[in-house]
Amino acid sequence: MPSASHVIALDQGTSSTRAILFDANRTPVTRAQADLRQIYPRPGWVEHDPEEIWQASVSVLRQTLDEGGVGPADIAGIGITNQRETVVLWDRDTGKPIHNAIVWQDRRTADACAALRKDGHEASIRRKTGLLLDPYFSATKIAWLLDTVDGARAAADQGKLAAGTMDSFVLWRLTGGRVHATDATNASRTMLFDIRRQCWDDDLCALFNIPVSMLPEVRDCAAEFGTTAPDLFDAPIAIRGIAGDQQAATIGQACFEPGSIKSTYGTGCFVLINTGGKALESEHKLLTTVAYRLGGQTTYAIEGSIFIAGAAIQWVRDELKLIGSAAESAELFEQAAPESGVYMVPAFTGLGAPYWDSGARGAILGLTRGTGQAEIVRATVESVAYQTRDLFEAMAADGAETPASVRVDGGMAANDPFLQFLADVLAIPVERPPITETTVLGAAYLAGMQAGLYPSPDEMAEAWHCDARFEPAMDAEERARRYAGWRDAVGRVRTTD
Repeated sequence: MPSASHVIALDQGTSSTRAILFDANRTPVTRAQADLRQIYPRPGWVEHDPEEIWQASVSVLRQTLDEGGVGPADIAGIGITNQRETVVLWDRDTGKPIHNAIVWQDRRTADACAALRKDGHEASIRRKTGLLLDPYFSATKIAWLLDTVDGARAAADQGKLAAGTMDSFVLWRLTGGRVHATDATNASRTMLFDIRRQCWDDDLCALFNIPVSMLPEVRDCAAEFGTTAPDLFDAPIAIRGIAGDQQAATIGQACFEPGSIKSTYGTGCFVLINTGGKALESEHKLLTTVAYRLGGQTTYAIEGSIFIAGAAIQWVRDELKLIGSAAESAELFEQAAPESGVYMVPAFTGLGAPYWDSGARGAILGLTRGTGQAEIVRATVESVAYQTRDLFEAMAADGAETPASVRVDGGMAANDPFLQFLADVLAIPVERPPITETTVLGAAYLAGMQAGLYPSPDEMAEAWHCDARFEPAMDAEERARRYAGWRDAVGRVRTTD
């Protein structure tokens, strides 16, 4: 057992950056969080300020150390988890970004994706990467930056620029520019990484006109990623784990066995089912991705990605002003007339899996004179459950067996009425663990395991337990009727088959 008794997890998310200090028993000790400003230059465009992210990362790490009463010598390692697919390009000499980060939700490269699809490239991209040809992923974002920012293409060709997802940028800054690396999960979301050969693909990089030299070294999720610059925290701290947020949540939920499944409800919703050492291909527009890579062994997953989940609740709060806090949605959900027939389709940035319709836009349907605040809020919450059902339907169509239960986490997992409705719509039990912040828990676990502080994956799986279980209570006829209404609502906003 190492002398250091704590781990810090840094979660650089879509709506905030936070850090949590965990003790040797994987129990949260203290935490700090900074909200992240969303930048919308044009409709369908979403950006973040990388410098704001960097300053917030250092701030929350320092605050967590101070409030936890620990110093660098007490920390066995830092684990990093991050919003996936979001990319930033920066100058290798100065570390300064050349443009705002382009966020995973951004749709500005839809036309570029359509052109590549028309030219017949989607099949080869899917075969190598497990991904669909969509603006969601990083490659076309990097290409857009290289082609749009003055001097970027020439600088990249001269080896002066680095590119990476947010974990790479934060890691570069934390290590004082000494380490340009990422992990296999984040690499697998770029549309430039061959998930079977586990390396950057020269042909894909050439297709998108992205120099391979810009890209980070790809390491295991639990690995040595260098140490922090000495001036950041009084003394260096080892960085020992990195995973994209949804893969980190999969680890935090101890989904280490093939067939185990989790669903995370943050800004978006992401369902991952562990498929073991086999990279299975979906016939129904789900993604094949890396679940984690430990000890050089890759474990794969099938993933369904929903762009808007908790973000829809934020929209109801911030734009419609129907609630003062996300927590109020649970109360209004129960006040609403359950048979109102109102459906909300939150296609603010298009529809993700299993539709992949970048042209779709949001809508509220079924309004009557009796529709009020509560009914719209309830329809918004219900939309997240219906979208999850869409993913489960696609998984079933791909031949996956109906899971015995689904493990949930993320901010919306605190909403009991939502979880009961989710169980009703899915017709399977929903299980919530004691710690719903499983994304940061997964990042902490990776660092702690690499440091020798935390147990093996098998022991982690045995230690997982359910804190609350929601059993289906809705009858089959009502379930079918409600879901049919949802499918009709989605059909009215879709622009592609």
